[in-house]
Amino acid sequence: MTKDTRKTEYGNESISSLKGADRVRLRPGVIFGSDGLDGCQHSFFEILSNSIDEAREGHGNVIEVTRFTDHSIMVQDWGRGLPVDYNTKEERYNWELVYCELYAGGKYQNNSGENYEYSLGLNGLGACATQYSSEYFDVTVFRDGYKYRLHFEKGENIGGLSKEKCKYEQTSTIQKWKPDIQVFTDISIPLEYFQTVLKKQAVVNAGLRFILKDEESGETFVYCYENGIVDYIKEITREDGFTEIQFYETSTKGRDREDKPEYKVKMQIAFCFNNHTNLLEYYHNSSFLEYGGAPDKAVKNALVYEIDKCIKNRGKYNKDEAKITFADIEDSLILVVNSFSTVTSYENQTKKSITNRFIQEAMTDFLKQQLEIYFIENKIESDKIVEQILVNKRSRETAEKTRINIKKKLSGSVDISNRVKKFVDCRTKDLLKREIYI
Repeated sequence: MTKDTRKTEYGNESISSLKGADRVRLRPGVIFGSDGLDGCQHSFFEILSNSIDEAREGHGNVIEVTRFTDHSIMVQDWGRGLPVDYNTKEERYNWELVYCELYAGGKYQNNSGENYEYSLGLNGLGACATQYSSEYFDVTVFRDGYKYRLHFEKGENIGGLSKEKCKYEQTSTIQKWKPDIQVFTDISIPLEYFQTVLKKQAVVNAGLRFILKDEESGETFVYCYENGIVDYIKEITREDGFTEIQFYETSTKGRDREDKPEYKVKMQIAFCFNNHTNLLEYYHNSSFLEYGGAPDKAVKNALVYEIDKCIKNRGKYNKDEAKITFADIEDSLILVVNSFSTVTSYENQTKKSITNRFIQEAMTDFLKQQLEIYFIENKIESDKIVEQILVNKRSRETAEKTRINIKKKLSGSVDISNRVKKFVDCRTKDLLKREIYI
């Protein structure tokens, strides 16, 4: 029996497009970065981001997250309530735009200050993509004197928009959903993930209170940092820091290229030096930048430049000694950057890195200026910093030299019979029969 190896002809009918919920359900990794647990976790963060944006605009100061035993999730905020009724400008209902239309939302005019100025949500993808990738998705909104309700199953709306007159104490948006196991390979988001994310968001949104309720353990966790990143660094460094915590804050405007629009930037930088703990974290518009990008480059450039300059000015380098590297500084550094901008160039939808040229340049210049003043005005502390960084540097160099010397020594002690497998020991004492072939 012969195997049929014929293939379908590749022609004009071979090209097709995904439509509706299939755009996400069949390719979740495009939006969420993965079809595994990481992607499922990011779908939750998309919904949380919208509540954070609302709170940052001054509407509500509490966000409540509930983790249920069946892997469903609920996020409630006490903001203005999501507009879900009819939109005369678009001639469609807003709930359709938000939950059923990719690239639709209220955050495209943030640079002009129309709605959300410093927005974590940006592309109009998150709510729709999360709804599309859910087994079910329920929305309850209190606003305009009404209670609105929506229900979706596997990306499809069931029953349209329910609207009834209602008395309530304050406006609110409640979203409850269950990630679909048919979309993600794993939907068992661990409690630790929620704890970590909500704590980080409390750190960079000073005064905003996050409440996490876990149905599985019956526990409730509350996260709030009244003084933001400064309180966070105090918590980390405890009594082990050998310098005081420094906090710098500024606002500026600029553009990434001459022909690009001008945008606003706010930045907060806090750090101290510690011999027992080190930490480097970057956040932009409250998204944790796992890969850093522009802020990471700015911090490294500014710190190496100013500390190297300080060491040279104080004559602390030995003759012909190489300059410090950031690794020498990082060994004793606790630093957190919290920046915001009205125009943001994220590396991708998962928002783990930003690439804005102006943010990098502005942050580098600002940090250089502040460090220069700090080193001049705090001679005792800056001497401690310089001495410790030189200790780190010289220890690293000594360790590297030791490693190289040991490697050379070990390499030199290996005889040729061990290094070249085709050479074997002689098995005869007859000199006439002992030969070597090259």
